[in-house]
Amino acid sequence: MLVKNITTMSGFLLMGFSDNHELQILQALLFLVTYLLGSAGNFIIITITTLDPQLQSPMYYFLKHLSILDFSSLSVTVPQYTESSLAESGYISYGQCMLQIFFFTGFAWGELAILTVMSYDRYVAVCLPLHYEVIMSPRKCTWAMAVVWLCGSISGTLYTTSILSIRFCGDKIIHQFFCDVPQLLNLSCSNDYLVTMGVTDFLAAMGFVCFIGIVISYVHIFSTVLRMPSAESRSKVFSTCLPHLFVVSLFLSTGIFAYLNPTSDSPTALGFLFSIFYTVLPPTLNPIIYSLRNETIKSVVRKLLFSTKFTG
Repeated sequence: MLVKNITTMSGFLLMGFSDNHELQILQALLFLVTYLLGSAGNFIIITITTLDPQLQSPMYYFLKHLSILDFSSLSVTVPQYTESSLAESGYISYGQCMLQIFFFTGFAWGELAILTVMSYDRYVAVCLPLHYEVIMSPRKCTWAMAVVWLCGSISGTLYTTSILSIRFCGDKIIHQFFCDVPQLLNLSCSNDYLVTMGVTDFLAAMGFVCFIGIVISYVHIFSTVLRMPSAESRSKVFSTCLPHLFVVSLFLSTGIFAYLNPTSDSPTALGFLFSIFYTVLPPTLNPIIYSLRNETIKSVVRKLLFSTKFTG
């Protein structure tokens, strides 16, 4: 009944991965477990980088804000889809959809910005260690984070404003588990979507600048590491740089594929898989990735889990 009436409603119908109720419940439970795991991991990172004296360097300051962005990004999409799946609805109002677009795109572009800042932080730490405390001073780190959050806010505002100018017609069915911008453009019944395409092209250019900045940073990092005589020094650098590089690669590759891949009226399993890869997987895996090769984080996590309080 909801599918039949969706054309007369102001909102949209999120079809998700299947219209089979049993599969929807299974998907909702899997999403719920993923959300809880991702939230717990990011909450632990936020807690230890806030409270533990060992984790007060710029690298962990940026990692804390990355975890805040990851937790926020997960909270924008997953709980709403889980609730609607369990309720056998899938309906999302127009206002909820616009808010989801604003926050999701804002957090996504904020994450790209902070990953760029983190790569520069690693570049300074490895290539300019004697100037690190001056270049990455607390005041400059605070300003860097202010710019990151401002970039996210501007991106979210641009996307949402452009989407608000689009007129939607026909069956307002989104073959996705959240209000995805490419899917919404597919529902436009006029050339109004060209404004959003212009915003996308502009932000893609800015994203390319961030990508080039990350590449340049790591070219300098690896050229410096290869000249290090000590294997222990090289291992220490790799333990902090490789997790960040993996996170960047996962985030950019899946995001680029999702936004360059043309949308269609018939959903594909590959399209859904990649939507999970760039919306759910990175924020869930980031705490694990950053903890695996970082002995400091692992020791502090063990202290958090097996001790009642932090000690200096």
